[in-house]
Amino acid sequence: MRATPIACCTIAAALAFLPGAGSVQARTLLVGPGAGIEHVADAARVAQDGDIVEILPGDYRGDVAVWTQKSLTIRGVGRMPRMIADGQNVEGKAIWVLRNGDFLIENIAFTGARVEDHTGAGIRFERGRLTVRNSLFTDNEIGLMTSNDAESALTIENSEFAQAPRDRGQLKHLLYVGAIRRLQVTGSRFHGGFEGHLIKSRARENQIRYNFIYDGPTGKAAYELEFPNGGIAFVIGNVVGQSRDTTNPVVIAYGAEGSRWTDNGLYLSHNTLISDRWSGTWFLRVWSSRLPVETEIVAVNNLTVGLGVFDLGAPGQFAGNVPLLQWALGDPDTLDFRLAEQSVLRGRGVVPPSYRGQSLAPSFEFAFPIGLEPIPAQPSWTPGAFQSTRLSP
Repeated sequence: MRATPIACCTIAAALAFLPGAGSVQARTLLVGPGAGIEHVADAARVAQDGDIVEILPGDYRGDVAVWTQKSLTIRGVGRMPRMIADGQNVEGKAIWVLRNGDFLIENIAFTGARVEDHTGAGIRFERGRLTVRNSLFTDNEIGLMTSNDAESALTIENSEFAQAPRDRGQLKHLLYVGAIRRLQVTGSRFHGGFEGHLIKSRARENQIRYNFIYDGPTGKAAYELEFPNGGIAFVIGNVVGQSRDTTNPVVIAYGAEGSRWTDNGLYLSHNTLISDRWSGTWFLRVWSSRLPVETEIVAVNNLTVGLGVFDLGAPGQFAGNVPLLQWALGDPDTLDFRLAEQSVLRGRGVVPPSYRGQSLAPSFEFAFPIGLEPIPAQPSWTPGAFQSTRLSP
């Protein structure tokens, strides 16, 4: 459905029938065919701080919006509604622009964002705090993009970013995070990149835990995970992997553009790092000459799978890391990157230490198709992203 203007009196009449209308309490605004408000753009204009916007299932074509509230929950109800750009955008930026507030977005798909400068995003987040949960970003020039506001924070949970377009432009990052205060990504999947990075973050603090950041056989991303300006980065319990056709032979990159923050440190623990390149790769590359001399680089109990170098790419503290070839894993063709059940490496990891008051021991592991599975208490630790021996259903 393409957005069309609705007269103010029509909107006011629709709102009169909504729960909580006319009161100071938060209202629930229902959006969709046959609802009080038919178009998302109209809900964005009339929603007030603290409201809940519920979007019915369906394809919302060209229904682009700017959200200016200070606090708002926006969620799909039932089958995930799809925000399809269909050639439209707001402010030359995105399908949705979130101006400055505390937002929760849940169970919504964003697809097809295109703008003139080739940075069309599913969501452009400008200031405040944003949590994205159980949502999908596909075929966008940039899946989600933030500003450089130093006090903002972004949390992504159990979401999927995929299928960077190949029709125009370059450097299509699935997730592009500016110089914000904090980024946290958990239980999410990133795949099908093209020339840009799967995740690129300039945030001061990064918590990248228990994700499946693997480009896949049809992907053609550059870096899979990049922190170009350093900062604090805890990368724990992830699968991170590049395709055979990657455009840059580096899986994790740190400090390539020099430090922005006064405090820097990279902590890699219990990741499974994969390269499908036959000519070799850098599983980790750190530009130490561009970072403060006191920058900590710590890597514990990681598996590197494929041909390439790991500890040679960075000076630091390395323990319990093991290089492997893919035959040592469960079934890579079905994305089962667990160690084989009979592997002699099971239980052979070192005890994960703590840094900056945070343990490097994983508490969860990624569960297909998206989400987390808790890890029970371990008598000993196995290198890599998975302690269990079987894929979750």
